[in-house]
Amino acid sequence: MEQAIGIHLAAYLPPEGVAASFEIMGLDTQLIEDGTYFVVEAEGQIAGCGGWSRRATLFGGDHSAGRDSGLVDPATEPARIRAMYTHPDFARRGVGKLILETCEAAAAAEGFGRCEMAATLSGEPLYRAAGYKTIEPFEADTSTGFKVPLIRMGKALAGA
Repeated sequence: MEQAIGIHLAAYLPPEGVAASFEIMGLDTQLIEDGTYFVVEAEGQIAGCGGWSRRATLFGGDHSAGRDSGLVDPATEPARIRAMYTHPDFARRGVGKLILETCEAAAAAEGFGRCEMAATLSGEPLYRAAGYKTIEPFEADTSTGFKVPLIRMGKALAGA
């Protein structure tokens, strides 16, 4: 996760923006407890990871402020795609796409008709290629004063 954040975002944000991003990104262990987090291994290492959630929190790790572990209603609310990271050595090799498709299939199997996420600028091309549309750009505040740009994106799931 640290390498993915540090390297992938460096093409889009100044150094202080990359540093501030660590405050709002990272692993949410609730996803692991819920059984909705996936890891792809290749060549003896973690190539990528990511998950989905039936909980209200849109983004952020265990350390992030403003989390909401309340369950959302799959009949009326979207599942959340969360904590997607690809190791830089495995970028553009289908790892993120595999995780995203796995998340979407699992969410659809639980009755969700839609997924949403808070995409980073570095993740946006993958999500757009996968059919996600921009809902709204926004900024996440950090204690450093840097406002990290994010994009709320959504997609209807197949069969919805």
